[in-house]
Amino acid sequence: MSLPEIVSRADWRAAREALLAKEKAATRARDALNTERRMLPMVEVGKEYVFEGGDGKATLLDLFEGRDQLIVHHFMFAPDWDAGCRSCSAFLDQIGHLAHLKARGTSFAAVSRAPYQRILPFKARMGWNLPWYSSYVSDFNTDFEATLEHEGEWVERPGLSCFLRDHDRVFHTYSTYERGLDGLGSTTSLLDLTALGRREPWERPQGRASALGAAVHSGEIRYHDEYED
Repeated sequence: MSLPEIVSRADWRAAREALLAKEKAATRARDALNTERRMLPMVEVGKEYVFEGGDGKATLLDLFEGRDQLIVHHFMFAPDWDAGCRSCSAFLDQIGHLAHLKARGTSFAAVSRAPYQRILPFKARMGWNLPWYSSYVSDFNTDFEATLEHEGEWVERPGLSCFLRDHDRVFHTYSTYERGLDGLGSTTSLLDLTALGRREPWERPQGRASALGAAVHSGEIRYHDEYED
C-alpha cells in the first residue's frame, strides 16, 4: 500500500495551508456554479403522470406534499428485478433526516419503474421510511431519461430531478445522472441542485430566499424534532 509521506509538523502545516487555499477556491467556484444552476430556465410539466405509493395513486403534484420544491431520486429498480440497485441503495442510505429539507420547503421522494408490490418488501428490508413511488404505469422514467432504450432493451440509470411548484403548475428545473450524484446526499448538497437553493439571504440571484429560509439561517440549524412542518 502506498501511504502518505512522513514529514515534520511544520512541513505538514505548510502543505495543509497550501491545500486550504485551493479548497477555498473550489468552494467559491462551487458557489458560483450553484448560482448558475439556480439561474437555469425551467420547463412546465404539462403531462399527467400517475404514480403508486403507500397511499395509493398519486400525481407529480401530490409528491410535493404541499411544499414549493421536489427532489426525485431516480432509483434503479426495473419491473423484473427482485431487488433494487445496490449503488442506489447506498445513496439512499446516506440521505439524512428529511425534516431538514422539509423545513426549507423541499420534499424528497424516490421513484422507480418497478411495480409498487415489488418495491414495498425491499423498502421494508432496507428499513427506509422515506417516500418511494412506482412509475410503472406512466412514462415518467423515460420522459426524464432515467430509463433509456439501448439496442432494443430498456436500461436504467440513476439520477436526480428537481421540480418547482407554483400553485398547481409544476416545472422541471434540473436533472443530473450517474457521476453527477457523486458527493451528493447531505441536505445542503441536495438543496444546491434546486432552483430556490438553501433559501438563505447570501445566495444569488437575489429574491430566492424566503422568510422561512432566512429564519432558519439566522436561528441556526434545529434538531430535526424541533421543526414545525
